[in-house]
Amino acid sequence: MSKGEGSAIRKADLLIVANRLPVDRVVGPDGSVSWRRSPGGLVTAIEPVMRENDGAWIGWSGGADDDIDPFVEDGMSLVPVTLSGQEVEEFYEGFSNATLWPLYHDVVAKPEFHREWWDSYVAVNRRFAERAAQVADEKALVWVHDYQMQLVPAMLRELRPDLRIGFFLHIPFPPAELFQQLPWRRQLLEGLLGADLVGFQRPGAAQNFVRLVRQRVGHKTHRDLVYLPDGRTVRAAAYPISIDTPGLERLARTESTEQRAKEIREQLGNPRTVLLGVDRLDYTKGIYDRLRAFRELLTQGDLSVDDCVFVQVATPSRERVEQYRRLRDEIDRLVGRINGDLGKIGSPAIHYLHTSYPKDEMAALFRAADVMVVTPLRDGMNLVAKEYVACRYDDTGALVLSEFAGAADELRQAFRVNPYDINGMKDAILTAVHAQPRDLARRMKAMRKTVSEHDVKGWARRFLESLDETAPEHNKKVRPATAQ
Repeated sequence: MSKGEGSAIRKADLLIVANRLPVDRVVGPDGSVSWRRSPGGLVTAIEPVMRENDGAWIGWSGGADDDIDPFVEDGMSLVPVTLSGQEVEEFYEGFSNATLWPLYHDVVAKPEFHREWWDSYVAVNRRFAERAAQVADEKALVWVHDYQMQLVPAMLRELRPDLRIGFFLHIPFPPAELFQQLPWRRQLLEGLLGADLVGFQRPGAAQNFVRLVRQRVGHKTHRDLVYLPDGRTVRAAAYPISIDTPGLERLARTESTEQRAKEIREQLGNPRTVLLGVDRLDYTKGIYDRLRAFRELLTQGDLSVDDCVFVQVATPSRERVEQYRRLRDEIDRLVGRINGDLGKIGSPAIHYLHTSYPKDEMAALFRAADVMVVTPLRDGMNLVAKEYVACRYDDTGALVLSEFAGAADELRQAFRVNPYDINGMKDAILTAVHAQPRDLARRMKAMRKTVSEHDVKGWARRFLESLDETAPEHNKKVRPATAQ
């Protein structure tokens, strides 16, 4: 993609609009800047489709006041959008992650409502919409992603009514009793209604959205369809996201991964059972309660540090946000108390790793772990659960999974838990630890079949095919919208 203003940008037939670009900036020792592919599954899913459709990706670089021209990286046409330092604070850390994130995750933490944060959210969404209007070719497909961009569809529709617009929400969408706390609830619903297709992780989220549109905006609805007064039809449906299953399994099968998995177990003292948690350090992930449950199992003598160890990887996240700093301190103190009370010299009860690891190291950890413990208090999907399953190509291992993760809809053979029930979580962990190999193989084989048949490329294909097929107009009589 050539550099310069909108007039110099090559038009795209398929446009991805997301808060972040699919690359991370790397600054060398000499100050030189290069770009590295982000590890997320979204890039894996969409890159082949972008290449086939002359696509482009609009997003923020992650830094404040970066003024970067459009560029090509690893064959992908990337169009950066600039955020000021104040917008990073108010739009990203504020409204996106201290208002919407906790509200959409069942108010696990108390959301904050500030008018200046909302004003910044509107301004940034408009900037993204205007950039998309510049880059999109005539009648192009535009796919907008996630909670930071919920106003973009309507803003873009106003600028470019010729476009086919899809939106996908990667996190949960809350029920009416939570969503209606938002002072700007109607504006967000109307923003999403600018799309032709609104996708969610779970069917219940799509139903929540349609119900809210009917109640709060006043549009006529029928099942998964919303009929707008301007003649358009909007469809809301579930498209559960997945992972690059073939790629992960290939990585897990390599000799280097198997050797590294063996080394990890040796470094842990070759215990009989390795339990593993892998999460972004976030209060929705249930890390604190999970470790409490493990402590009680040790205290009661159900498990022993002589033959059982828990490895918890907590990837740093949003460290400028106060709630996240407090969570890190709380977990640091809990791990210290558990290891101080129950660990032995050379045998800590919990190996706590507050860092991020490359994909090959994660695959080795998944291969080394006997029991994967995934217990979020609320999660749109949780791809870690699917990644663990993909790496267990020999049908060994156990998955303990929260019923409040979207993945629980698909991975029905997991040992399901209510993460708010500490005793129930202890029982599930014990059951997984002591399960017979034959039972574990039956469960894992079924889960591996699920993630193999529904991988991330299939997810992207299904969404884009549905967007392409969405009926643009309807012949329904609709009542005018009424504010509530």
